[in-house]
Amino acid sequence: MLKKYFEPGALFSYVGFRNLWLSTALTNIGMTAFPIALAVAVLDSGGDATTLGLILAARLLSGVLLAPIGGVWADRLPRKLVIIVSDSFRAIMSIVLVFVSTPQLSMWVMGALVFLMGASDAFGSPASQAIMPSLLPSEKLPAGNVARGIVYRTSTIIGPGVGGFAVILIGPRITFLVTSIFFSIGAGLLFNIKEGFIPKEKQDENSFLSELKSGLKVVWETKWVAACIAMASVQLMIVLAAETVLLPVIARREFGNDKVFALSAALFSVGGVISALLAVKFRPRRPGLTAITVWAIFAVAPISLAFPISPFFVIFAYFIAGFSVGPWEAYWSTAIQREIPQEMQGRVFSIDYMGSLGLMPLGMALVGPAVNLFGEKEFLIGAVIFHLLICGVTLMVPGVMELKMPKKANYSQGEHPKA
Repeated sequence: MLKKYFEPGALFSYVGFRNLWLSTALTNIGMTAFPIALAVAVLDSGGDATTLGLILAARLLSGVLLAPIGGVWADRLPRKLVIIVSDSFRAIMSIVLVFVSTPQLSMWVMGALVFLMGASDAFGSPASQAIMPSLLPSEKLPAGNVARGIVYRTSTIIGPGVGGFAVILIGPRITFLVTSIFFSIGAGLLFNIKEGFIPKEKQDENSFLSELKSGLKVVWETKWVAACIAMASVQLMIVLAAETVLLPVIARREFGNDKVFALSAALFSVGGVISALLAVKFRPRRPGLTAITVWAIFAVAPISLAFPISPFFVIFAYFIAGFSVGPWEAYWSTAIQREIPQEMQGRVFSIDYMGSLGLMPLGMALVGPAVNLFGEKEFLIGAVIFHLLICGVTLMVPGVMELKMPKKANYSQGEHPKA
């Protein structure tokens, strides 16, 4: 039955995409197992919600600060090389944590190491998205993006499970070694990729800055792109930051263990996989309207933390919340790859990464103080209301509902191709 997926012309018959798909699966298992080990290591060392929020924010902050640089280099260098180096650096930093992660470890040292690890996200994320049009024909891009989204969600089911079981069986230190192995194998799979994209030679010594500005200009003038990035930025700062920091803290406090934390993260991914599979079968006339409307469902996650009446309630709420991400993963990347010139996609995806996550480190750092100021339940309920309001406001921006320019716009480096 699986043979049809590898027949000539089928999605997995393209060797480059197949290797990238497998690499994505392995590296994302490592990336989603890593925070489980990190959270337990921090809590075991005496850290609280504020400490955990600051350390988790350190990785995001690094990625955000370096994302524009990563995007320019993703357009300058072979994109597979950028991904290989990024995954290899993740592996090295995970090994370092094996040797330095002890109950006596200073939280400042842990934060510094996690901050350095975030550099790999800044370079690898835009390159891995921008490489797709080099590996697949244009008619296969929607299916390819969905397939990558599904493997990402599937790996995030396995990753927290790997992290959770590993932490229980061998402790957080050795779990860091396990994640390093996943990163290393993922990087190795990319060496045989034949990439169609050829970076242009840059002769102007000031071109780096001009390239960065041109990417910012494209995003700013493409209003639907700018609006969606802004939406994600403020929602991740308030809503996702709150649930990321408070889920392990509330789960341990209310239920006495880390199982609810790990299972909630895993079931969230199950919901994401199911919704992504449904999204690939459904081709809406207004993909943006569908994606943002469904994304509003994420509100049930912080609601469950505001009212943690039982382990089942929290876990089931995260399963439902997982359905919110599938359509977004299915339609957003394809829209960028379709509407933005290929030679600028690395920069646009890096600005997407930077803009979407730009305020999240601040949000994570402020979760503890905000809870102390407003109260835990009140803060979570406020985050839910904010999330829903921002979804509605974003849909009012021209082009957002269709994820397409209402009319063609010219840019200094070319035009958007027709959809």
